[in-house]
Amino acid sequence: MSIHTYLKSLTAGVLGAAVAGLMATTAFAQTELTVYTAVEAEDLDKYAERFNEAHPDITINWVRDSTGIITAKLLAEKDNPQADVVWGLAATSLLLMKSEGMLEPYAPAGLDRLNDKFRDAAEPPYWTGMDAWVAAICVNTVEAENNGLPMPSSWEDLTDPVYQGHVAMPNPNSSGTGFLDVSSWLQLFGEDGGWDYMDRLHDNIAFYTHSGSKPCKDAARGEVPIGVSFAFRGAKSKADGAPLEIIIPTEGIGWDMEATAIVAGTDNLEAAQTLVDWSISEDANRMYNEGYAVIGITELAQPVEHFPEGITDAMIDNDFEWAAQNRERILAEWQSRYDEKSEPEG
Repeated sequence: MSIHTYLKSLTAGVLGAAVAGLMATTAFAQTELTVYTAVEAEDLDKYAERFNEAHPDITINWVRDSTGIITAKLLAEKDNPQADVVWGLAATSLLLMKSEGMLEPYAPAGLDRLNDKFRDAAEPPYWTGMDAWVAAICVNTVEAENNGLPMPSSWEDLTDPVYQGHVAMPNPNSSGTGFLDVSSWLQLFGEDGGWDYMDRLHDNIAFYTHSGSKPCKDAARGEVPIGVSFAFRGAKSKADGAPLEIIIPTEGIGWDMEATAIVAGTDNLEAAQTLVDWSISEDANRMYNEGYAVIGITELAQPVEHFPEGITDAMIDNDFEWAAQNRERILAEWQSRYDEKSEPEG
């Protein structure tokens, strides 16, 4: 082969590779979705990786914070929405957004397999549920013994003066877990009884956190003997070796759903629908069940290690519509009564 022939062949090869590369780039052009979430930060990479196994052409750009912060951010952006999808936010927050006309109704593929509790009642629904996160009390058994604290078995037990300064719980203005605690106490004990209960509990509170998982994490580290938090975090910390007892109070437990919705006005509707389809799929539900005992497709649920027994029976008949409609009033009342013990916001 002459040098002229060789160079001609090489040029043709390079051009061919370039064209092939361009075609491949075109074929696998990425659609980017901005997804707001309150899912635990440590799980976000897993969620995106599992979704991309089925849909590698859609990139998820996460915006993550606590439930109260994400809810406030979405409401502030009502007239100029920045998110395409919300994947993993409290159903009570999505009900509020629905009432403000901020969600795109959509019936995802496989909707008929979801438990009826895990979907909005409208046809088509404005949101669909993923899993339930439920209230629980995390008790550090070592610190409880060191401080001579008996093991509590009820919400009422936590108002005993023996626990003064030994309890942490989330601020409901920034934490969805805090809000489900407060709204469930108001439903369990009635409005007057609920505020009376929280007045007495406040006497024993060491501090209020801005994260629903932090009271349990603090208890796991021994920074406070008792954390009012949620069962998922307690089970995970216990699996990591923390000396925790996870208590389901005898009066019943508040709960909320992590749920998914499309933000109205998105420029990426088709990709957003693809993500919502996957969010209620069998694969997604099995993924949720790696951490959460109660999931949207009930028949797929398997026991989760270290989760306390009897959770389903202990879940109160939560009135999500009432909680959503009264959310602003409840949060303002709570703020005026108890915020003095809140940790500084980070």
